[in-house]
Amino acid sequence: MTPCQLGSAFQSALNFAFSLHIEQRRKSGDIPYFSHLMGVAALVLEYGGDEATAVAALLHDAVEDQGGEATDTLIERVFGHRVATLVRACTEDKALPWQERKQQYIDHIEHASAEARLICAADKLHNLRTMLTHLRIRGDGVWARFRGGRDKSLWYYGAVLDALKASAREDDPPELTYLVDELGRSLEELTSFSDSALVR
Repeated sequence: MTPCQLGSAFQSALNFAFSLHIEQRRKSGDIPYFSHLMGVAALVLEYGGDEATAVAALLHDAVEDQGGEATDTLIERVFGHRVATLVRACTEDKALPWQERKQQYIDHIEHASAEARLICAADKLHNLRTMLTHLRIRGDGVWARFRGGRDKSLWYYGAVLDALKASAREDDPPELTYLVDELGRSLEELTSFSDSALVR
């Protein structure tokens, strides 16, 4: 794995993402949403991503949550076509009903680049780890914060995992393969969670 060098683009993306998401909170608790973006970018870097991929990880929810087409245009102008393409690959169309937009995202994964799949897997893994933490502390009431509830949320993460596995290619970096495996282990743990696992 080639060492990744971070420079001004990553620093600019940190500031830009912070300014976009400063008022946003995570669904699983009163936690700044920016923590998720940092967590996803950290996973991308730890699993072999380069600076452009890490920048896209920081911005992967920017278009979806903060400004739509105008934000997309700004990302392309400031950070370039490659970053903008990766962000688009990770963006859901919130104009669609929940089930339809989730299915569209799942279908898109099977044709996505390794870099886009790396961001997707990191995004979902960070979400699952956060959900597990809150479930251990607060119990199943956490599911009420999610539009799909427990059953549809587990369906979605399972379908994303299946799509990532189906899209695997012989030339994928081993770090991506391991990250997808880690996602599977976390999903299995989340699926089998019971109140006996609560922190007392």
